Amino acid sequence: MLKVVLDTNIFVSSLLSKAGSPAMVIDTWRAGEYLLVISPAIISEIKRVVETPKIRKNYGLTHNEIERLILLLEKDAIVVPGLSGVAGAIPKDPADEMFLAAALDAKADLIVSGDRHLLDLGEYKDIPIFTVRQFLEFLDNQ
Repeated sequence: MLKVVLDTNIFVSSLLSKAGSPAMVIDTWRAGEYLLVISPAIISEIKRVVETPKIRKNYGLTHNEIERLILLLEKDAIVVPGLSGVAGAIPKDPADEMFLAAALDAKADLIVSGDRHLLDLGEYKDIPIFTVRQFLEFLDNQ
């Protein structure tokens, strides 16, 4: 089955708009159309971003909703260490390298992101990097 790493912005966007394309990406994972790959670093970043006061206040996210998401990820995703050597792959934003490391650890089939630093790579070590739209079209054509 297809193994996919999702960038933090996909998770955050899916929480903020239940009807948008990022929410569809999460829904297709929940429907079993692919295996989600995640690392402790990615989980920490998701939690950090969604717990910011601005996000919680502007979008009415409760502590329980955030905790449910984190538990869901820890329980239903493939959690890898995310320790593959990728240092220097994204000099403009080294924090994004955690997604590459998780993908390499899991031998993922692709990465989905809305982040320009990742998308500008196009692929990393033969792992393509798709936009949300490209990924949804890819799933439709499977």
